[in-house]
Amino acid sequence: MAKLDVELTVNGEKHKLKVGSQERLLDTIREQLKLTGTKEGCSVGECGACTVIVDDQAVNSCMVLTAQVDGSEIITVEGLESKSGLHPLQKAFIEKQAVQCGFCTPGMLMSALALLNTNPEPSKEEIKTALEGNLCRCTGYQQIIDAVEMAAEEWGA
Repeated sequence: MAKLDVELTVNGEKHKLKVGSQERLLDTIREQLKLTGTKEGCSVGECGACTVIVDDQAVNSCMVLTAQVDGSEIITVEGLESKSGLHPLQKAFIEKQAVQCGFCTPGMLMSALALLNTNPEPSKEEIKTALEGNLCRCTGYQQIIDAVEMAAEEWGA
């Protein structure tokens, strides 16, 4: 299989990589870049566990070929934490107990971040819409919605 040269900026760091023509972004992130916070759940774009942000848009990385995002800026869950500590979303998820088994959490955080980056004061319905592509088997969603609301309030403060 032919290898393609791609350049990606992931969590602020530039990478020049060789990828297969059919290699998914999820596999590149996990296998080549060793960033394993992005999870593989369903492999068909239904669960949201693999959500990352590509050029400011939340996408299911299992449904995107790496070659399609050549030249893009990508943020994974590992890109949330900074030198000053946890991101306000991460803090809110902990505070509101929005983490149960944790498998869906990276995707939920990334979908929430994409929302708050474009809409820092979302309504409850806008939060629900932004998260509707992310499945959680443990929380019942209310704690997650509460956490996103809390993070939005902190962001606006």
